[in-house]
Amino acid sequence: MHSLEIDCQTVKQKLDTNHPFVLLDCREQDEYNLVHISECRLLPMSVIQQRVSELDEHREAEIVVYCHHGMRSLQVTAWLQQEGFTNVKSMQGGIDAWSCEIDDSKTRY
Repeated sequence: MHSLEIDCQTVKQKLDTNHPFVLLDCREQDEYNLVHISECRLLPMSVIQQRVSELDEHREAEIVVYCHHGMRSLQVTAWLQQEGFTNVKSMQGGIDAWSCEIDDSKTRY
């Protein structure tokens, strides 16, 4: 696992224990409409540079980013760190891993 990554079991534990963090879905709207984790906030990778100020209040907060398989979220995680966000991780395997390991009712695509 990459140092910028967190596994989906750990993310699930954080949700189950009401651990305070931001779950950020960096996929596009149509992907989000198809399937997403209900606690997430959508901010597509394609617009994050224009809309990063929406995350300003979370600069010191823990942020977990996910996408489809974990490639885009890794890029977004690295970019957010360059922008001064101090505690960002990418969910390894993305929503596809979540569907396989956590919630098999989630649609796979």
